[in-house]
Amino acid sequence: MPDAVTIALCAGFLLDLLLGDPRWLPHPVRLIGRLATWVEPRCRAFIRQEYLAGTVFALGIVAATGGAVWLGLWGLHQLHPGIAWLAMVYLMFTGLAMRDLAQEAGKVWQALQGDDLVGARRQLSRIVGRDTEVLDAPEVVRATVETVAESTVDGIVAPLFFAVLGGAPALWAYKAINTLDSMVGHREAPYTYFGWTAARLDDVANFIPARLGLWLFSVGTLIAGGRAGQCLQIGLRDGHKHPSPNAGIAEAAMAGALGVRLGGKNTYDGVEEVRPYLGDAVHPLEPGCIPLAVRIMYATSAAALAVGLSARWLVV
Repeated sequence: MPDAVTIALCAGFLLDLLLGDPRWLPHPVRLIGRLATWVEPRCRAFIRQEYLAGTVFALGIVAATGGAVWLGLWGLHQLHPGIAWLAMVYLMFTGLAMRDLAQEAGKVWQALQGDDLVGARRQLSRIVGRDTEVLDAPEVVRATVETVAESTVDGIVAPLFFAVLGGAPALWAYKAINTLDSMVGHREAPYTYFGWTAARLDDVANFIPARLGLWLFSVGTLIAGGRAGQCLQIGLRDGHKHPSPNAGIAEAAMAGALGVRLGGKNTYDGVEEVRPYLGDAVHPLEPGCIPLAVRIMYATSAAALAVGLSARWLVV
């Protein structure tokens, strides 16, 4: 018989498919962000050595997040197991990002379909860190597809992986790691040293999910009608070329699935960065790549849930 965590995970998955990320609903990521913003200057003030300050900051936020979730669920369970289960469903639901990712990518696609390149650039700027003001249509498509690919792992596959391993506390410890990487895990000042631990924690946390994700991408591509064999082949061939030890696997897999070439020149705050090419340009980067990438994301997510539930059923 499925345990409470398994049922809560399924319920949270379905709620994310139906509701996405309603702006009116309090979201734990926002709380993590506020906590990190409050703690950072205090860590810097009390610990002058930036590596050490960043390590205390990152480990402290992650431990506090996971611990708070565990303690909160334990306390609610003392009141009533049903209340604790509902809270667990909420935490599973808000820990996933399928529908929100699909909606944001869909807005870019809709703008391109309407020949509104300026609007597409504006929508794209909501989901990527690179400069978007001068991107042409193929580059807008490339950036959107790359974001969908990477976010499939760190927004869906990895949270499912940690939820299967350790329930909501493990899922939210991972989400804290991922949030801190987005906030401070940068090579540029003032985070070159302070953000080093946050970035490395994210690399470690995503190491297994990214590699599981390659095989899940292949299954998802088969279901969605993409190039499943090439997805796996290109993922294995080009995944290691990316500066990130994990993001490149997802992007290369998606490049193979779509038959396009990703990578190339990106600009961040006016500074150009040239990344290796991933995949082969069998097809051009055109707006139709975006809905197919989203379908692959959904199918990959379903495959990840099925594998996770099977693993938990075998163990629990």
